[in-house]
Amino acid sequence: MFLFLVQRGLVIYVCFFKGADKEILPKMVNTLLNVKLSETENGKHVSILDLPGNILIIPQATLGGRLKGRNMQYHSNSGKEEGLELYSQFVTLCEKEVAANSKCAEAGVVVEHGTYGNRQVLKLDTNGPFTHLIEF
Repeated sequence: MFLFLVQRGLVIYVCFFKGADKEILPKMVNTLLNVKLSETENGKHVSILDLPGNILIIPQATLGGRLKGRNMQYHSNSGKEEGLELYSQFVTLCEKEVAANSKCAEAGVVVEHGTYGNRQVLKLDTNGPFTHLIEF
């Protein structure tokens, strides 16, 4: 069991659909790390890079589920091998972007991530709830 403690930061749930390819990953990373969703002490909205804050990335295949009758189906999701490859590259790109940011480096920001294809237990305390769905 791994325990990640992400103090002030951003939790990113990721699901890849069939047809997704690595060409979309830089756009995803750029958008997610630069969108102004984080709130400073004085109420100003800034990006997670400008805050700066930690990042937790969680693979969440259930986001791709569709209701059929009373059951959920996941036929729209990418295959396990393709999803794992895209997820791994996404995490790596996030880590590189954070490492290249001087505010994040100075603050000791960390990027943590779950493991693709495994059950995970998550406990989340938030001052929101602020949840946004961003599709690429």
